[in-house]
Amino acid sequence: MAESNGRRIGVAVDFSECSKKALNWAIENVVREGDYLILITVAPDMHYEDGEMQLWETVGSPLIPLSEFSEAAVMKKYGVKPDAGTLDIANTAARQKSITIVMKIYWGDPREKICEAAEHIPLSSLVIGNRGLGGLKRMIMGSVSNHVVNNVACPVTVVKAHH
Repeated sequence: MAESNGRRIGVAVDFSECSKKALNWAIENVVREGDYLILITVAPDMHYEDGEMQLWETVGSPLIPLSEFSEAAVMKKYGVKPDAGTLDIANTAARQKSITIVMKIYWGDPREKICEAAEHIPLSSLVIGNRGLGGLKRMIMGSVSNHVVNNVACPVTVVKAHH
């Protein structure tokens, strides 16, 4: 990705309403032509059906192009199910704007892994919803975004879900 001068805009997605709102917000307000939009999703645990998966547990999956992460069969091997709404937002944005959309999957604690993603990809900026993030409802709501805001070097935008 280094050959392009496009920025790398990360959006933390867990396929909740709040994360779809963050994704829409990023597309409408942040992303511009030539950028990479990287959907970062964190799955709670790793299923070792696959030798190569073990390798990815620490570094995350390779960057998965939109055409692949739109395919249920491809995502099944990663143990991740993107919802139709998120895929629709991504596919529409890819058609309407000259941007490259990819997904990267991590396994583990979203607080740590989103910070890791920001550092390793590395992200130019990150957009995250203020609630949700997977099965971590048992944690204090918002703690993922708070942790990320306090621990990543790149600018972070927290998109609020209005209830």
